[in-house]
Amino acid sequence: MTNLPAVVLLSGGIDSTVLIHHVARDLGHDTIHAISFDYGQRHSRELDCARYQAAAAGAAEHRIIDIGFMGEILKDGSALLTGGAEVPALAALSEKDLEQPPTYVPNRNMMLLSIAAAFAESRGVQHLYYGAQAQDEYGYWDCTAAFLAAINGVLSLNRRNAVRVHAPFVSRSKAETVRLGIALNVDFAHTWSCYRGGEKPCGACPTCIERLNAFAANGTPDPVEYER
Repeated sequence: MTNLPAVVLLSGGIDSTVLIHHVARDLGHDTIHAISFDYGQRHSRELDCARYQAAAAGAAEHRIIDIGFMGEILKDGSALLTGGAEVPALAALSEKDLEQPPTYVPNRNMMLLSIAAAFAESRGVQHLYYGAQAQDEYGYWDCTAAFLAAINGVLSLNRRNAVRVHAPFVSRSKAETVRLGIALNVDFAHTWSCYRGGEKPCGACPTCIERLNAFAANGTPDPVEYER
């Protein structure tokens, strides 16, 4: 893939941040188009981190696309969206909830990848990356190897310029992703994970716990200051 351009979905969280640096430095893509989405997420401050990381990775361009309509029509089905139910603590979730927690956003990755794939095709870019990761504490169906294979199957129907979606971390734990980020000297202080979107990360929601455990597994303190 050396010297080929790539589109990278960049949320500003750990996975997508490590991913964009990995794509730029390890996979050899010479031109990176970073795309972020404002879809009505509570933790929209992650977009500030996305801006920082796109610049740090040397992206040729960074677009933040406003699709706020998505948050409005889906808020009744996701605690992650502004106006939705309260974001629960990980400890409050049942075993059944962990399979697909209330923070799941219906069809989010399918919609975001569809838009990003259309953008890539319009630019003649064949490679699209997103930071799907094998969650340690809970799971989303649109972050799995089965989903990746299925969406690539659909995109392969394109008769001219098929875009291929890559998810290098789809089988990796969060701890493994953090380990790679440490090796790449990623500035984790400029990443945001907390689903609640307060002034400081809460330290209790599912993604905060997963993040804290990942840093602990690497024997490295999380540089972000938590509420608790």
